[in-house]
Amino acid sequence: MHIPGPDEIRALHEKYAPTAEAFALVHTHCEIVWSIAEQLLSAPHLAHLDADLVRAGCLLHDIGVYRLYDADGRLDHAQYIRHGLLGDELLAQEGHPEPLRRFCSHHTGVGLTRHDILTQNLPLPPADYLAVTEEERLVMYADKFHSKSRPSTYLTPDEYATYIRRFGEDKVTAFHALRTEFGDPDLSGPVPGNGTPLLHGR
Repeated sequence: MHIPGPDEIRALHEKYAPTAEAFALVHTHCEIVWSIAEQLLSAPHLAHLDADLVRAGCLLHDIGVYRLYDADGRLDHAQYIRHGLLGDELLAQEGHPEPLRRFCSHHTGVGLTRHDILTQNLPLPPADYLAVTEEERLVMYADKFHSKSRPSTYLTPDEYATYIRRFGEDKVTAFHALRTEFGDPDLSGPVPGNGTPLLHGR
């Protein structure tokens, strides 16, 4: 399987970003998520993971957000939960295989289930959208520590656990399982490869 590198993925972002602002928001977030995942990958017990695949997953996971912008550059927040599936569809049109596309469609929250979709009346085809492989789970987990909200912000593990509790204790349990599997990122210093403090501006 061909795993696209950072330059190839950046070109995809540039191709689909409707505005320079959208590109900066989404692509920068994806780079930050990769920086967090890269830090976590330095743990010896994760040395067997495919770092190139994790990097591609991080850099691609939110590319579907571009399809939620209207002609005036406004983001459709009401449909935001669809961004993962939209990214999956975008990558399919570009000829990328399912293992890459799944990083888009299977990273939302700590995993969306068919039950979640039906009980919350979410605008998604009823199915389980759960991260299965270790690489998928790591990308999903690293994504939890940075938000694209304006201004963009970082979340500590405890802050994210508090945030996700509104969706049920089962989600908190799932997040704690990810913390056990991958460990807590160091949010106090520079992110490897990024150079800026994670908690800058908080």
